[in-house]
Amino acid sequence: MPVVQQGSINTTALIVPDLYVQIVPPSVTLLNGLPTNILGIVGTASWGPLNNPVTIGDMAGYARQFGDIRNRKFDAGTAVAAAVLQGANNMRVVRVSDGTDVAASVVVQSNCITFTSRFTGTLANSDQITIAAGTRANTWRVTVARPGQVPEVFDNISGTGNALWVNMASAINNGVSGVRAASDFIVATAGAGTATPTAQTYTLTGGTDGANVTSSALVGVDTSPRRGMFALRGTGASIGVLADCDDSTTFSNQVSFALSEGIYMIGTGPSGETISSAISAKNTAGIDSYAFKLMLGDWVQFNDTVNGVIRLVSPQGFIAGRLANLSPEQSSLNKPIYGIVGTQQSSRGLVYSAAELQQLGQAGIDVITNPAPGGNYFAARFGRNTSSNAVIRGDNYTRMTNYIAYTLNAGMGLFIGRLHTPQFRLEAGATVSSFLDGMWQQGMIGSADGSIPYSVQIDNANNPQARVALGYAQMDVKVRYLSIVENFIVNVEGGQSVQINRQAIAQS
Repeated sequence: MPVVQQGSINTTALIVPDLYVQIVPPSVTLLNGLPTNILGIVGTASWGPLNNPVTIGDMAGYARQFGDIRNRKFDAGTAVAAAVLQGANNMRVVRVSDGTDVAASVVVQSNCITFTSRFTGTLANSDQITIAAGTRANTWRVTVARPGQVPEVFDNISGTGNALWVNMASAINNGVSGVRAASDFIVATAGAGTATPTAQTYTLTGGTDGANVTSSALVGVDTSPRRGMFALRGTGASIGVLADCDDSTTFSNQVSFALSEGIYMIGTGPSGETISSAISAKNTAGIDSYAFKLMLGDWVQFNDTVNGVIRLVSPQGFIAGRLANLSPEQSSLNKPIYGIVGTQQSSRGLVYSAAELQQLGQAGIDVITNPAPGGNYFAARFGRNTSSNAVIRGDNYTRMTNYIAYTLNAGMGLFIGRLHTPQFRLEAGATVSSFLDGMWQQGMIGSADGSIPYSVQIDNANNPQARVALGYAQMDVKVRYLSIVENFIVNVEGGQSVQINRQAIAQS
């Protein structure tokens, strides 16, 4: 009486009389949408792995992995801080360098052992390693300390002569079995020395950040091992930022990457950029794509409490963080942005004129302004990407299109290898319809008249037998997005002679 999975036996060729129970999977597979709050940030840092995306949820997590934010251009931590102020809590940070970065180190007792920071960067220059007597007799203890972090203790290391130094290096690099893991801060290399340890504290020195990067380091390369922007491939990031990258020659590469990966890249012009310069740079770069959002170089005054200064930073982190904290059907238009002291424009008491805003809107360039249409707060003034096509230029189009497309891409592959039967069509169609119906119920898609905002077709009309025989199956899906109100016209008729018809104002 075997129990088998459906399809694992040939039910038309059974020989032995018996009971055969087949486990049938559910006929409707449910799709769960991919997360849209993952923000990818590429920039410099004072410690941490290079060109390797690291998951960061808050500023404390960033400090542990990369050190504090730095008062300099291209700093990844500054973009993270701006995004966190908007509620972003799911980031993939990629550290890059100019190639001159060095790991801090110290040599102990004439080549007995060398302690080297696990990663390059100046943060490790404050790390201290203390060698002292161990808890048990005739053993030694090594304590690795970094300000603001829990010290690492490697206790009861035994041995004499060079064997002791070898055991000490092994404990640090491999951990102590059943006691603690390897060090997160340093690696140790035993030398040839045989001297007995001296109880002493040693400080790592010589670490450098390699933070004098160019735009090419931020963009990186797409060959193995990937570097820079391309290290974000496969991370699931739906929004991307090259921190403070104001080089318009990179915009085309960012667009290409965004289209291939389903990421909404946020770009910026240089600090103090004029509207005419921004338009000229965009036209020269040839950018007209829903995958790229370009912010005017009206940089933001940010209260950097870590370094104790108010400094100008790119608007990218603020916009990217705001989008990451919005559902994909929403737009950044008129949404309050937090943590801004002022912009280069507002700090001079200047307000964009209607003519200037019209220039930016026609050019497909967004800007942070105060006031916003909703009041005296900082917000994105357009909520648009760089496309000149009016029906796809909204933030919501980019994010919703990527969300739906990549959710289907992640979930519908299970139908490959199935037999093309009426049941196959029923199950595939029901799976997508169920996903879209859920979006409708959650208010993510819809229509102003309340009609069903989607259709799913997989039948003989779009699957002729000639194509089916070649192994093709086609599903045509249409989804109507909710539109973003950009222009709200209120007609007011006033006067002593105005006639009021109550029935005329009833909602239709």
